[in-house]
Amino acid sequence: MLSVLRHGEYEWQDPKSPDEIVNITYVDKDGKRTTVQGKVGDNVLYLAHRHGVEMEGACEASLACTTCHVYVQNKYLEKLNEPDEKEDDLLDMAPFLRENSRLGCQILLEKSMEGMELELPKATRNFYVDGHKPKPH
Repeated sequence: MLSVLRHGEYEWQDPKSPDEIVNITYVDKDGKRTTVQGKVGDNVLYLAHRHGVEMEGACEASLACTTCHVYVQNKYLEKLNEPDEKEDDLLDMAPFLRENSRLGCQILLEKSMEGMELELPKATRNFYVDGHKPKPH
């Protein structure tokens, strides 16, 4: 029987082998570092939710907001897929935009991202309601 995962459930599963493990570090707006063990294919937004990192994701990865905005270490930028036009358009509206800005919901882990650090900006703009923080489900 085929098991179907819902949006974000994959990230709640542990790696099946050491070959799948990808360790990354989130750095929150206060400088607190949280190193987590992810796996190949994990979405960094949902992985953050699993580990209690305050990356909002108000639109639940539907590419409709910028609340999962992150700064990617420059040496890892080239390992990411190029942002599509919709992501670029949304990033143009993100506060505190930098050259290394990306939306966390668009980053899927690959083995080459081992050791990557993702820094969260000092603030995000929630187009839904400022201050609203949806709970991961």
